[in-house]
Amino acid sequence: MEAEAAKFIGAGLATLGMIGSAIGVGNIFANFLNGALRNPSAAASQVGNLFVGAALAEALGILAFVLGILILNTPTA
Repeated sequence: MEAEAAKFIGAGLATLGMIGSAIGVGNIFANFLNGALRNPSAAASQVGNLFVGAALAEALGILAFVLGILILNTPTA
């Protein structure tokens, strides 16, 4: 296999973390809405936790994207 092809495969595999991040954010908001509908009085106190969890999941997705870009920009030997 050529080094250029291996680089493209590695970058593609590195960016799969973006898919996991999207699934994680969806789960975070779905579970928040489920809990808020069950107990509306406790929903206001959990909004901060909701946004922190979503921000951390998105940060992992951005990190996966950056790693994929870095892999593509490395010179091949």
